[in-house]
Amino acid sequence: MTSLQTTDRAVPARPPRRQAFARVQPSLVLSWAVIAIVTAWAVAPGLFTGYNPVAGVPREKLRAPGAEHILGTDALGRDLFARIVHGAVNSLSGAFVAVAVGLLVGTAIGLIAGSTGRRTDAVLMRIVDVLLSVPSLLLSLAIIILLGFGTVNAAIAVGVTSIGRFARLSRSEVILVRRSDYVEAAFGSGGRFGAVLWRHILPNSVTSVIALAAVQFGTAILQISTLGFLGYGAPPPTPEWGLLIAEGRNYIATSWWLTTVPGLVVVLVVLAANRIGRSIGRRTI
Repeated sequence: MTSLQTTDRAVPARPPRRQAFARVQPSLVLSWAVIAIVTAWAVAPGLFTGYNPVAGVPREKLRAPGAEHILGTDALGRDLFARIVHGAVNSLSGAFVAVAVGLLVGTAIGLIAGSTGRRTDAVLMRIVDVLLSVPSLLLSLAIIILLGFGTVNAAIAVGVTSIGRFARLSRSEVILVRRSDYVEAAFGSGGRFGAVLWRHILPNSVTSVIALAAVQFGTAILQISTLGFLGYGAPPPTPEWGLLIAEGRNYIATSWWLTTVPGLVVVLVVLAANRIGRSIGRRTI
């Protein structure tokens, strides 16, 4: 009796607020802060800078970071911070379109393949295998050549390269849900195939796909920036992160900030999106 009482006293109950606070990780908070700031840049760039991102002042070209221009200026006298801020809308919107294309098309393919099975499954997954066998950069370049240059076309090309990943993950989740008891009970009670697919299979198999979408968002930003660096994205003088890095590579020996700062912004956003995606994936397990 005494030993039980001492054991109960030795282990006090931890307040729920402290437990919730202990689970909060600084890296995750920092990742959300980075995404929030970049999103604010895209939504309201005028709140962060008053400089014109397209027109510059020739007498202020290649100015080093200072009080007037916190990140310096480029070869045409344009404020680099203003171009990065205004370029967020192009990079983020392109990544959003790319993720939407991969998520919608890939999830639809995986849903049909995993729920129907047999020949339909075999045909669709062979198409997915072909998409995954081609390097993503080579496939995106081929699609851009067919569609033409531009931010939207580059986003569509990047989205097509991610269809295979979404389709495979969605198919595996659909197969697990399809074999569950409540889905069999829904079919046994006279439920139609489309209704059971929409009400039971899809909602219970989409959580892992959403986690992949968060990770793919950072990957899409990196791929779109790569295409912009190669000259297949937004045309000059449109501010776009990959294009900013490409424009500053000729001055890297004398004006390091033209390539370093946009590159760091891309790296931070990609790492933040990947960190958020991993946290969502852990919660869905």
